[in-house]
Amino acid sequence: MIARSWTAEATPERAEEYILHFRRKVLPVLASIEGHRGAYVLKRALGAGVEIVIITLWESMESVRKFAGDDPEVAVVTQEARAILARFDEQVAHYEVAWKS
Repeated sequence: MIARSWTAEATPERAEEYILHFRRKVLPVLASIEGHRGAYVLKRALGAGVEIVIITLWESMESVRKFAGDDPEVAVVTQEARAILARFDEQVAHYEVAWKS
């Protein structure tokens, strides 16, 4: 299993808006892709903003590419998400899940 991790930051006022965007618009797309195995949305106060970490779980890198395209290291960030977020990573990190309880 592969964990795909991406980090962004929003103002406190817009953090919940982004999380709602993820739940309503992004998650249905992910769920429709063969090999998607779930997602976590993490948040924490960070200075004057809110850090948001998205971790999506995938069966394989082949499954990741079905979502991310030929260069899976590049973040997939829609224009709507870009308008909500104060900053976001242009790159993502992939991890092999070594153990899960």
